Amino acid sequence: MAPGPEDVPTVSVLLVNYNTRDRTAECLRSLQEQRIPGLDVVVVDNGSADGSAAALAAAFPEVTVVPSPENLGFGRAVNLAAERATGEFLLLLNPDTTVRPGALEALRDHAVLHPGNGLYGGRTLRPDGTLDPSSCWGAPTLWSMVSYALGLSTVFRRSTFFDPESLGHWQRDTVREVPIVTGCLLLVSRADFDRLQGMDPVYFLYGEDADFSTRAWALGMRPVIVPTAEIIHDNGGASADKGLKMCMVWAGRATYLWRNWTTWRARFGVAALQLGALLRSVGERATRRRSRTWTTVWSRREDWRSGYPIAEETLFGRTTPAEAA
Repeated sequence: MAPGPEDVPTVSVLLVNYNTRDRTAECLRSLQEQRIPGLDVVVVDNGSADGSAAALAAAFPEVTVVPSPENLGFGRAVNLAAERATGEFLLLLNPDTTVRPGALEALRDHAVLHPGNGLYGGRTLRPDGTLDPSSCWGAPTLWSMVSYALGLSTVFRRSTFFDPESLGHWQRDTVREVPIVTGCLLLVSRADFDRLQGMDPVYFLYGEDADFSTRAWALGMRPVIVPTAEIIHDNGGASADKGLKMCMVWAGRATYLWRNWTTWRARFGVAALQLGALLRSVGERATRRRSRTWTTVWSRREDWRSGYPIAEETLFGRTTPAEAA
């Protein structure tokens, strides 16, 4: 006998908005148009200056909009959204995405059939329909750090040996367990989210999903990619300054190393991040590239290499809330 609507687990979609009012509205419409029964949607607005909170609440009265007076960062905002959510499953979703029909149901159904995986990601595509591999990654290792530091992961991009965190040329088109499911599309049961105690609030932006997946593995979960769950991802619309954005990414990466590796391994990993940034900065200058992304990362290495919570002040000029430090 096929299950009735009352037997289908409910899902809460959690979005974090920061000055992306129009793009977030597009994402919400892509969910609204699918008319998924029992869908609960929670949007935390991170102190946007573009009138997002009021505009989204007015345009989508069925959505729970939670205005924050300040920018909480990603992980803390997700935790706040989860407090307001009512679903049996929580779906982290970037606001710069468009959900394809059936994607949410594919994730939910796989989770019901395979509860041991714990975390469930999908397949992300760029607006032109090509693969965006950022739905999942391999975990950092000493070798992946060496490969990055020496430029091997750039020269031999997508090599399973020299660029192992990329997971090679795999098109995310088969069901596969992965070390890291990224937060742009991540389904987790409410029970497992609570077991993991949510996102680590020390992280401000970037790295928190890698930490979340690593802790899931430590608890015996096996994060997985479900290829039939597809979204279109614009990727990074809220961060225009590429140099600053990469500093944020490296702050998150440094935080991950300090919190998940032994001290000597973390020191080695952070040193590798700095060496890699230096070599790429030299390359930018030597080739007279207009983009100076890596020059910025190298010049601001003291701002990010200690990771969060210090990087929250050095990069963003703000102090980490006491409860998150």
